[in-house]
Amino acid sequence: MELAIVQRLARAALQNLEAHRGRIDDLNVYPVPDGDTGTNLTLTLRSVVEALDASTANGSEEVARELSRAALMGARGNSGVIFSQIVRGFADVLGRFDDASTPRLRRAFRGASDAAYRAVKRPVEGTMLTVIREMAEEGERKENRKLEPHELMKAVLARGEDALSRTPEMLDVLRDAGVVDAGGAGLIEITRGIALELAGEPLPDAPVEGEALGFDAIHQELSKYRYCTVFVVEGEGLDLAGLESTLEKIGDSLLVVGDESALKVHVHTDEPGVALSAGTAMGVVEGVEIANMHMQVVQREERLTESPTAGASTLPTLETGLVAVCPGQGNRRLFESLGATKVIEGGQTMNPSTAEIVDAIEAVPADEVLVLPNNSNVVLTAEQAAELASKPVRVIPSRSVQAGLAAIGRYIATNSPDENEEEMRDALESVRTGEVTVASRDAELDGVTIAKGMYLGLVDDAAVAADADLHAVALEVVGRVLDGDRGWLGILTGEGAPPVEELLAAVNEAHPEVDVEVHDGGQPHYPLLVVAE
Repeated sequence: MELAIVQRLARAALQNLEAHRGRIDDLNVYPVPDGDTGTNLTLTLRSVVEALDASTANGSEEVARELSRAALMGARGNSGVIFSQIVRGFADVLGRFDDASTPRLRRAFRGASDAAYRAVKRPVEGTMLTVIREMAEEGERKENRKLEPHELMKAVLARGEDALSRTPEMLDVLRDAGVVDAGGAGLIEITRGIALELAGEPLPDAPVEGEALGFDAIHQELSKYRYCTVFVVEGEGLDLAGLESTLEKIGDSLLVVGDESALKVHVHTDEPGVALSAGTAMGVVEGVEIANMHMQVVQREERLTESPTAGASTLPTLETGLVAVCPGQGNRRLFESLGATKVIEGGQTMNPSTAEIVDAIEAVPADEVLVLPNNSNVVLTAEQAAELASKPVRVIPSRSVQAGLAAIGRYIATNSPDENEEEMRDALESVRTGEVTVASRDAELDGVTIAKGMYLGLVDDAAVAADADLHAVALEVVGRVLDGDRGWLGILTGEGAPPVEELLAAVNEAHPEVDVEVHDGGQPHYPLLVVAE
């Protein structure tokens, strides 16, 4: 594999994926505003492209090694992790050869499929695993042995598209939601980008709109800089790479997306004037938005002043350390108050990468670390990070913030890892969780008719209520999670949540024996998260 060829194909795959990111995000099974498969895959692939562009690797083995590591460390969410293993399996085969002939590609697709299936403890058909498996099967067909590489890619892509169209037949949840598998759809667009590039056919223009890479989600990442600066540059022959190079010197949370005629920029910086000047040097600047993030700056800088080494000198060495992932400043403070040594901002719509979790683990002053992913889409990434860390790590598979709250309630830093793991897993097994959000589309799920804009109540991931009245939905959810002998109820209020006094009064009247705790979580998209134990 030549580095230049791999770089070109990776850019093509990213460009095609970016053009379809929004559509893939919209393929979320539940009608809630947390579909992020397209964003996770895009950010994962962007990390690969950036690493390859900075690479000086020489020779197939070295290129393959850097490609695999870039995908591994940049992986976000379950889809990103599985994709990283597909890349690894593909690269492991091609890295042994100097060419990418048809026989090599046939073996590479089989290697990619096998690696993906090995990475998932309980493989489920009707997912991106099915798509990569059928692609590999197509590559191995005798009829395709004499095809040129670009012809083989077209044949494999066609089989993948057919497999994707059949995913609703394999998973009831996809059929009921009326969608195909989002991870499989992302894999198809990545493969399509490579196939188009190999065939010399034009790629679609990447969208210019800010949502192409989830600007709102980027705001969930804290910054040491004061101003969030967003603007559009219009002109001719715009140099995206050059603008990125200039802006990365003055800030972070940088995104520059678009094409030679229009670029949209997002950057956190202390020098918005310098950022705007860089834009005006290239073209006409419009749509300027500058927001002061001073309060976030203060909190962020307090944490940044503690390097891993400094932290180790001021914090006692713990018997068991704990890393938690959660969205919202209130949830961050809550988990820190309950003993979390490190909290990573993230969750719905913005899953942390493998590298971010590894960095947090290494910064914990303990010989062994527990990780609370607090999101079903972060569990696999956390498990991958655990394998890469230099110290023993145990992932406590909390699939929601509220479940993680129940688990961390059992955590004692001075207890052994065995004791903590047993207690926290016991908590997860005994809890029932619920949430209230706003439906992002019309749907019929679990016997509940849902209209876009309605409040939607879920209990243990099943739809239980939909209504225009938040109070009615919340009462139904709370009643369901308290069903049985449960003596404790936790409520986390999110962004834009209304006062909960009326809800609390109704709960106290119906369940006077239940202890209720309410915390301001600050999580986006979910006005209420509840957990009962």
